[in-house]
Amino acid sequence: MKRLEDVWPLFGLQLSTPRLTLNPVRDEQLPGLVDAVLAGIHDPAVMTFSVPWTDAPRDELIKGTVQHQWRQRCTVGPENWTINLAVCLGGRVIGVQDLSARNLSIERTVHTGSWLTQAEQGKGLGTEMRSAVLQFAFDHLGAQWAVSDAASWNAASLTVSRNLGYGHNGVSRTEVRPGEAATIHHVRLPAESFNRPGWAISVTGFEAARGSLLAR
Repeated sequence: MKRLEDVWPLFGLQLSTPRLTLNPVRDEQLPGLVDAVLAGIHDPAVMTFSVPWTDAPRDELIKGTVQHQWRQRCTVGPENWTINLAVCLGGRVIGVQDLSARNLSIERTVHTGSWLTQAEQGKGLGTEMRSAVLQFAFDHLGAQWAVSDAASWNAASLTVSRNLGYGHNGVSRTEVRPGEAATIHHVRLPAESFNRPGWAISVTGFEAARGSLLAR
């Protein structure tokens, strides 16, 4: 009998850091993912995300979180994809680190975004998980640049970017809630400017998943 990763190879991909494991969200991880969301991600007084999904009522938030993960899987194809990686600490889901690319073989650029449940913030885990996907993008996918963005008040995210070597790449304004706008800082990291940590990721399952992420 075939395993799930035999028919959907991305499910066999895993990145490991000194404290964390990151893998494409599997259905058995969805309850833990929902728990991490419901425990709170940010101060309700401010909106972290350009789409204010965390404002949804509890039942809608649970349903929407699960549907989003299923929906993202359906859009994955070579060169154009977004993968949501469950970030696990001691086997427990504590957040999501996403990685996306469009026309990767031509643009050589990946975009990252992430969230951590509030109880695990301020411990350096945000830097660790982003360092993991940057190593994966630069060393395994052949990316040459990484881009990200954060609201002006999101000092934690902007500090992670600065510490990893990102440079300023412009600002924009966007409506994050009806009638509420935020200034968004865009940042860009060339591969050669990446401030690598003193450890390297361990990657398993990449060869099988390669065809899902890179054109042959």
